[in-house]
Amino acid sequence: MRKKAVRLARRRSPLSANTAFLNVPYDSRYQNLYLAFIAGLCGFGLVPRATIQIPTSARRLDRISKLIRSCRYSFHDLSRVILDRRPPATPRFNMPFELGLAVAWAQSRRGQHAWFVFESVRHRLNKSLSDILGTDPYIHHGTPRGLLLALTNALSRSRHRPTVSELEKIFEDLQKVAVRLRRELATDSLFEARPFGDLVVAATRSARKRIASLGREG
Repeated sequence: MRKKAVRLARRRSPLSANTAFLNVPYDSRYQNLYLAFIAGLCGFGLVPRATIQIPTSARRLDRISKLIRSCRYSFHDLSRVILDRRPPATPRFNMPFELGLAVAWAQSRRGQHAWFVFESVRHRLNKSLSDILGTDPYIHHGTPRGLLLALTNALSRSRHRPTVSELEKIFEDLQKVAVRLRRELATDSLFEARPFGDLVVAATRSARKRIASLGREG
């Protein structure tokens, strides 16, 4: 009876096969990699989700956990290990904390959630987060092209197989959309719920135009 109940619970899970939780720094210095992540994930037919979509009135930890649990994949960039410039000088713990939530969820779901770690510097993760020794991060060298290449390796088993060049075209499209959104929404930041949603929509449209296998689905 217990096994049957577990199977029924899994069927009723809100998990969506094409959703991807995106765990990255929210600051202007990271903006191009942020756009590259959105472009790249949409190029593989995935729908990025992020904590910036969570209403400020909600209990944040509960909503973050729920968001991670609703996604088939999660992508965690731990490349920002410097201290925040604003006083008091502090490191950022949100990214490794959310990675921990995803890892715990993946272990409890026996293969229903896949998580990927990204870094800009080789071997640094061995020092910054030694608890996941044995997990090789995908190295992007701090560049959009490097990130898109890293995504093609992380998602090599995907049924959609865009090239780096195709993903770069989506990224270029998204850069143009980002300029327009700042003007139309009268904002300097793309790290907010409305711009994020609009960027995902724009990247999805571009991906369907530029990736043949996605175009056939659309």
